[in-house]
Amino acid sequence: MKTLKLRIKDKHATQLNILAGSVNFVWNYVNELSFKHLKRTGQFLSAYDLATYTKGAGEYLNLHSQTLQAVTETHAKARKQFKKAKLNWRTNNLKAKRSSLGWIPFKKTAIKHISTRQSGKKCLKSTLQFSLAKGKKLTIDLWDSYNLALYTINTCELVQDNRGNWYVCVTVKEFPKTACGTGQVGIDLGCKDSAVNSDGDKLQTKVTHQYAEKLAIAQRAKNKKRVKAIHAKIKNTRQDLIHKFTSKLVKANSLIVVGKIKSTSFTKGKLAKSVYDAGWFEIKRQLDYKCANAGCHYIEVNEAYTTQTCSCCGSRQDSPKGRSALGIRVWFCRSCKTTH
Repeated sequence: MKTLKLRIKDKHATQLNILAGSVNFVWNYVNELSFKHLKRTGQFLSAYDLATYTKGAGEYLNLHSQTLQAVTETHAKARKQFKKAKLNWRTNNLKAKRSSLGWIPFKKTAIKHISTRQSGKKCLKSTLQFSLAKGKKLTIDLWDSYNLALYTINTCELVQDNRGNWYVCVTVKEFPKTACGTGQVGIDLGCKDSAVNSDGDKLQTKVTHQYAEKLAIAQRAKNKKRVKAIHAKIKNTRQDLIHKFTSKLVKANSLIVVGKIKSTSFTKGKLAKSVYDAGWFEIKRQLDYKCANAGCHYIEVNEAYTTQTCSCCGSRQDSPKGRSALGIRVWFCRSCKTTH
């Protein structure tokens, strides 16, 4: 199973905002209904029970019946996951203190791929059709960077980001397999260089400092729209760099070994900003699913004492230790007479 995220053209934003308001109405209704039933009986309503109360509402809200079912299922799952009697209220009113981003779920039977066509030399554009109430259809155009014609669509969600842009998140069952290489490589994660492999290639994702001055100007001017645009630029640039780095590794190697390191271990001090900017979790996440797709072996190893242990005999007696010895780059192991 894989999820593809594709950008929807802005001309559909008004219609999607209206549908998102209807989805929020259903969410708030089942949220309140479930909470009242819990207070009265001490038991939660299941997704199946909630679906009986929303039956027929799609005719008035212009939503497909399976969209209503998807909302109730998501509500029941989220309530169980977060262990809450009542979840947050959803509203797409921008003037509200806490507004929710748009969200419209669809199931497989309500989705139809119409076409994928060439637009320009490298760009593809696709058209998807979604079923609404009373046989009505929602047809949207989107920029297709994956070529949806190669995939089998399972489920789909239309989601909105904090800048008001809409995206299609499509889950697919089948996707083209890629071939891995024959080499072997180890990757060391760090702050100065986000990742350095044993072949000497480096990945630098420190994008935040490049836009720090522009971001500060926008924040002082209280230009929220500009601030959101800069943060989106930073995120997209970092994602692009990581994608190119990980794809190159998978295509060239059959074994990839990465140090098992957690970002949360370094985010409580002065290194927090650098660690977040390095994107260690995203690097490992992409390597994990890309290796699984290409048939490449992906292993995470514990880094504890790896810089202090002799690779020949396993001794740590003569190796440099502590902060005072961080500057030492060459040391001699007396047990096996090896220079490291």
